[in-house]
Amino acid sequence: ARWIRKQIEYFRKFDPRTPSRRYVGGETHLYLGRQYRLKIKKQKEHAVKLKGAYFYVMTPNPNCTQKIKDLLEDWYKEHACLVFARRLAICYETAKKLNVPFPEIKLRRMTKRWGSCSKSGDILLNTNLVKAPLYCIDYVIMHELCHLKAQTHNDRYYNLLSKYMPDWKRRKERLERGGL
Repeated sequence: ARWIRKQIEYFRKFDPRTPSRRYVGGETHLYLGRQYRLKIKKQKEHAVKLKGAYFYVMTPNPNCTQKIKDLLEDWYKEHACLVFARRLAICYETAKKLNVPFPEIKLRRMTKRWGSCSKSGDILLNTNLVKAPLYCIDYVIMHELCHLKAQTHNDRYYNLLSKYMPDWKRRKERLERGGL
C-alpha cells in the first residue's frame, strides 16, 4: 500500500496532461520534443510535410478530422521507424559490452508504456515516443537494451542502466512530464 501511494503521488506531479488533440488548423503537435503548428490545406492528393514550424496536411477534404488524424499518425509511424533505427544504432554502440544480439525494433501505439522487450530479444517501442526529444528516446532504448541483459527492475538492472546512461533519471522525468 505504501508503494502504491508513493507511485500515485509521483505521477500526480505530472498533471495536467496534454488535452486530446482535435486535428484542426492552428493546433500544435510535437515531433522530437519540438512543437509544430498544424496547417491544413485542400489538395487533390493526401500528404503530410514538416516544414519550418509547421506540419502541413494536404487532403481533398480539410474538414474530415479523422482523415487528418490518420494521415498524421501514418507520418509519425514512418518517421518513428527511421528515427528509432538511428537511435538504436547509437545506443547499441554505447552499450555493446552488454554482449546482447542487435535487437529488432517493432512499433505499436501503446497507452501505458514507452517500450518493452520480448524474451526473444525484440524491442517494442511506442510510436508516440517519436514526439519526445532524442535524449528521451535514447533513454527508452537504453532501458530496453539493459532489459535484454537483466529482465527485472532490480539492483543489477539499475546498475547496468546507470553505467551506460548515468543521467537516466533526469531523462525519465523529462519524458514523464513531457505531456506527450
